[in-house]
Amino acid sequence: MTTSTDSTHRRIAIAGATGRMGRMLIEAVTLAEDTRLSGALDIPGNPQLGADAAAFLGQPAGVLITSDMQAGLQHAQVLIDFTRPEGSMQHLAVCRQLGVQMVIGTTGFSDAQKAEIKAASRDIGIVMAPNMSVGVNVTLKLLQMAAKALSDGYDIEIIEAHHKHKVDAPSGTALKMGEVIADAQGRQLKDCAVYERYGHTGERVPGSIGFSTIRGGDIVGDHTVMFATEGERIEITHKSASRSTYAQGSLRAVRFLAQQRSGLFDMFDVLGLNQSGHSA
Repeated sequence: MTTSTDSTHRRIAIAGATGRMGRMLIEAVTLAEDTRLSGALDIPGNPQLGADAAAFLGQPAGVLITSDMQAGLQHAQVLIDFTRPEGSMQHLAVCRQLGVQMVIGTTGFSDAQKAEIKAASRDIGIVMAPNMSVGVNVTLKLLQMAAKALSDGYDIEIIEAHHKHKVDAPSGTALKMGEVIADAQGRQLKDCAVYERYGHTGERVPGSIGFSTIRGGDIVGDHTVMFATEGERIEITHKSASRSTYAQGSLRAVRFLAQQRSGLFDMFDVLGLNQSGHSA
């Protein structure tokens, strides 16, 4: 039954509801004045299936955690998904079927999976970004500007650090940084990226973009891009101290999608940073 709050609140389901990011998202959705938790998904066999998704906050939401995607999404307008590629693709198929929009923060998609997401965006609105932090996306814009100005004679290195549980490397944010820089210089990242160095590597290849990865402890996410040349070095750094920034950025994406019927968007679109007004 539709209530008065249903028309003023965006109804949001959360994938990976029992994980660290899932709980952060549930808290953000619960506390925001214009959103309401309507579904909570997690994998079969999770010991918390059947429990109230917001019980950890001390304020039950009346939404039970389920592995049944149809049931978990039936009342949702948007699914926020920070899981893993295989899970996100399963969620995508059901969201497309039900007409549920998606905010995707998952990283590590293959080119084929990205193509599937693009195809689904013909039917539903999707915001997909490797990092939903507003600060990170402003950093990406700064990198775009720097890359254009420092395109000649500067060596570019991207250094990222994350917690010991992260399973993909380099991080999706680091790769996005590389893509933004390469694109600003009229290049493709795949043609200039260097992901590994070991043994006798020889001198640095001019024009290459190097990546370094650090994994340890509970580091939420640090990213530094270095533009180095003879006599000077410019470093642009973003450091995350809490996943709450990802959650708040995700809610901005949800609000943006309220005005979209379909299409694939990124956080530059959400924040109005795309010069052309649309990108993905």
